Amino acid sequence: MPPFLQVDNLIRHYQGVKAVDGISFAIERGRCFGLLGPNGAGKTTTVEMLEGINEPTSGSILYQGRPLGRRFRDEAGIMFQTTALQDYITVRETLEMFQQIYPRTTPLQELIESCSLEEFLDRDTRKLSGGQRQRMLLAIALVNDPEVIFLDEPTTGLDPQARRNFWELVQSIKQRGKTIVLTTHYMEEAYRLCDDIIIMDHGRIIAQGTPDALLAKHFAEVVLQLPATDFPASYPELEMQMSGDLVEILSSDLNSTINRLTEQGVSLAGLRIRQRTLEDLFLALTGRELRT
Repeated sequence: MPPFLQVDNLIRHYQGVKAVDGISFAIERGRCFGLLGPNGAGKTTTVEMLEGINEPTSGSILYQGRPLGRRFRDEAGIMFQTTALQDYITVRETLEMFQQIYPRTTPLQELIESCSLEEFLDRDTRKLSGGQRQRMLLAIALVNDPEVIFLDEPTTGLDPQARRNFWELVQSIKQRGKTIVLTTHYMEEAYRLCDDIIIMDHGRIIAQGTPDALLAKHFAEVVLQLPATDFPASYPELEMQMSGDLVEILSSDLNSTINRLTEQGVSLAGLRIRQRTLEDLFLALTGRELRT
């Protein structure tokens, strides 16, 4: 059986620039697949080609073994990063309007319950909070009972509580066997939701696999964090970097590192120890310079 979505040697040129430069990957049915990368990495262009919005310069995209076509359009749901909605209508009316577009639809009550819309169903869409609007946009993406759902930066601008509530909604969609393609700049979001990820930079894939497998492949250390004010003028000879007002020490031998700090008279009162994260991996692979 072919992969649910298969991408082979995908290339997209814009005025002499290779926005996407020969990438290949497969997305299996029922998985959450994440595309990560800094600004300008090519992930948005890649997703737009996967969604059928833009045509590739060359390469192929197959949906269940066939080129993107009517079946794909009927079975795909898209939650764009920004969406313009009809003014002066309610959430209920918005969902009913979108239901008219597709031959197959999810029952309205099921959408309302699965996306927790009950409390503001009859509210004007202009008067929704950020979290409420995102839940409504997710419901719109689900209105045609899609087999694959594209979520483009779905929690940008949400507060931590709204973001976590949204994660729970996405996880409930996964449990129903739906396939999800997620783009995000939040590394914790990618780690919590994604079964597989690719990290892109300069139009190419630079890392690919499950989050845990990638972390295990690239890192063998833990990170010790200490307030910079607790360090003496002469630092111990350890692999260190500054992170705000903290000193971060990379260690593959925790006991030895702590002994060396103690011998140097460094206070351990503010010590915190953490495992390496997707954010560490992202920065290690793509750099720390600001992208625009």
